Amino acid sequence: MNRIAQTFASLQADNKKALIPFITAGDPDPSLTVNLMHQLVESGSDIIELGVPFSDPMADGPTIQRSSERALKHNVSLNDVLDMVSAFRETNGHTPVVLMGYANPVEAMGYQKFAAKAKKCGVDGVLTVDYPPEECEEWVKCLDQNAIDAIFLLSPTTLKQRFQQVAKLARGYIYYVSLKGVTGASHLDLSDVKNMLTQIRESITIPIGVGFGIRDGETAKAVSELADAVVVGSRIIEEIEQSPHTEVLSNVGHLIESLRKAIDER
Repeated sequence: MNRIAQTFASLQADNKKALIPFITAGDPDPSLTVNLMHQLVESGSDIIELGVPFSDPMADGPTIQRSSERALKHNVSLNDVLDMVSAFRETNGHTPVVLMGYANPVEAMGYQKFAAKAKKCGVDGVLTVDYPPEECEEWVKCLDQNAIDAIFLLSPTTLKQRFQQVAKLARGYIYYVSLKGVTGASHLDLSDVKNMLTQIRESITIPIGVGFGIRDGETAKAVSELADAVVVGSRIIEEIEQSPHTEVLSNVGHLIESLRKAIDER
C-alpha cells in the first residue's frame, strides 16, 4: 500500500476527510517551497499537490497563472520541482506528494526518465491535466511500473461513459472539478456536487476529492460532508501572493489550520 492509499485508509479509520492543498513549486520563490510544504503538513494537510510551473496553464485561472509566472521568472523547471520533492523527503517520509501540471514538461523529459526520477525523489502521484484517458494507457503503465498513481480529473460535463474509462486507469484518488471553467471560479452548487458524486461512485471506487470554488472553512466543511477529500488551490495562492515574504509561512499556516478545523467539525 503506497502513501496515498495509506493516508486515505488511516483517515477513513478515524472518520476524517483529507485536506489537500495546492501550491505552485517556486512561488513566490524557490527558496520557500520546501519550507512551505512542511508548513502545510504541520498545519493539518494530508496530501500535497505541487504544481509544476508552465507557461500556458490552460485549466488555471488568473491567480494560479500568476503563480506559474512568478516561478518561471526564477527559471523553475520540472527537474527543479523533483529536486524540491527530494529535499522535502529528507525529513518527511509519510506525506503523499502529487505533482500537478501539463504534458509538455513531461514529454520534453520523456515518460521513462520522468517516472524513474519521480519515483527516486519520492513522488506518489501525478495529475497531468491535458492527458485524456483515451490517449494515455502507455503513460499510466509507465507510472504503474514506478509505483506512482495516475490521478485523473472529472468535471460536471464529463459523460458517464468516460467514468468507465477513468475507472480503469485512475489510481490514488479522483479530482472532481466542481465547477465549469478555470481554477478560482466561484458559485459552488453543493446539490450539483452531491448528484455528480453519486453518479461517479457508481463506476469508481477509489476516493474522490473535490476542488474549485472552495475558499473558506464553511465551504470546506460542506464539501467534506460529500467527498473523501477537499482540495484548495487558488485561495492558498492568494494568501501567498498577498503576504509579505517574511509572513508567507505563518499566514498560509493559519489558513490551513482554519480549513482543517472546519473540516474536522463535521
